[in-house]
Amino acid sequence: MIRNSTLIVLLIGYLLPPMLAQTDKPNPWAGKTEEDMRRIADSLAQAFIIADGHVDLPYRLVTKNFRPTKEFIGIPVESAEGDFDYVRAKKGGLDAPFMSIYIPSSYQETGGAKAFADSLIDMVRTIAEAHPDKFNIATSPRHLTSIKRSGRIALPMGMENGAPIENDLKNVEYFRNRGISYITLTHGKDNQICDSSYDTTGTWNGLSPFGREVIKEMNRVGIMVDISHVSDSAFYQAVRLSRAPCIASHSSARRFTPSFKRNMSDDMIRYLGQRGGVIMINFGSGFLDEKVRRNEEKKRAELLELLDKKGLTYRDSAAQPIIENFRNANPSLYANVERVVDHIDHVVRIAGINHVGFGSDFDGVGDSLPTGLKDVSQYPNVIYELIKRGYSAPDIEKICSGNLIRVWQEVEAMSRRLNVKKSKP
Repeated sequence: MIRNSTLIVLLIGYLLPPMLAQTDKPNPWAGKTEEDMRRIADSLAQAFIIADGHVDLPYRLVTKNFRPTKEFIGIPVESAEGDFDYVRAKKGGLDAPFMSIYIPSSYQETGGAKAFADSLIDMVRTIAEAHPDKFNIATSPRHLTSIKRSGRIALPMGMENGAPIENDLKNVEYFRNRGISYITLTHGKDNQICDSSYDTTGTWNGLSPFGREVIKEMNRVGIMVDISHVSDSAFYQAVRLSRAPCIASHSSARRFTPSFKRNMSDDMIRYLGQRGGVIMINFGSGFLDEKVRRNEEKKRAELLELLDKKGLTYRDSAAQPIIENFRNANPSLYANVERVVDHIDHVVRIAGINHVGFGSDFDGVGDSLPTGLKDVSQYPNVIYELIKRGYSAPDIEKICSGNLIRVWQEVEAMSRRLNVKKSKP
């Protein structure tokens, strides 16, 4: 929210009238030059809370063998690597990147999911403790807003894959107490909670019996239910069952990628909106554009075939020079920032302005980010495009964070009601 009185005076002429971006409504930015709109976009990015539903910094640091030493502890502050650090986030106006506590599906087979989740949570807490003037863990919307006022970056956490709950319902509350604010029910494979959009097994035809109890417990303790990655059947069952609105922390519209079931269909987006939820748009080019997606799949198959002929796998050290040469000879296609806003437009048309946000998947989608959105410094480019299309400042604020904060508050309120009801004799 805007709290700087000077900025309010500066922008007041730009903020009226508060119109939804539609072709039959006056454009609140009519007559502004491109330079004006760029300046306004930069100002709004700093004034509003920008929340991002999914940033994979913790797992990226795992791959670098992150440890609390001088060499590594500085990576989240300023680095030439990856998509996220403090300096770039402040430049882009990012206030609340949800740190993804990502649990690979392999842990469902080998065990150790809970311990691995704990190690990533410890890592995020280590980062905040090492830089208390820059970061602070956020476990509620109120806390997030307070951290924004202090000038620091809030680090809320979401657990990507419910596997660490294992088969013990008590672990839901355990992870809430550890700071987890949403749980993505599954990831790349069916797990003990539900089926995955990436899997074809259909183990549960949606939610498992245990998964239904998990959602009820998430409602009770105040954890947001995240339906990114789940199968269509699991989506409908979870959204219908949950007593509080759900989120899709990092998904996009299937309308633009018909072959990609990981994204959400129009009917799913509509139903999520009807139940008060929010879809947070994934920035990965393969999530945004079918042409790019098909090219990625084709090139990936060619690379894997090449490595197989040489008796190598993608993870082998000897494969890395081959992979690098292949990428240099086969540059990727990228979507662009305009396509990201196409997805936002589409959600607004189907579900309304109150049901869309940002869920970039920064540090999680590799070298597939759109032109104009290569790291966390570039959120103003999205805001600029929203301004160009006539979105009002209040509506832009909803997209930046207001919609997510509303859902989070409703989840908290439901938790309070359920616990009061439970405590009554």
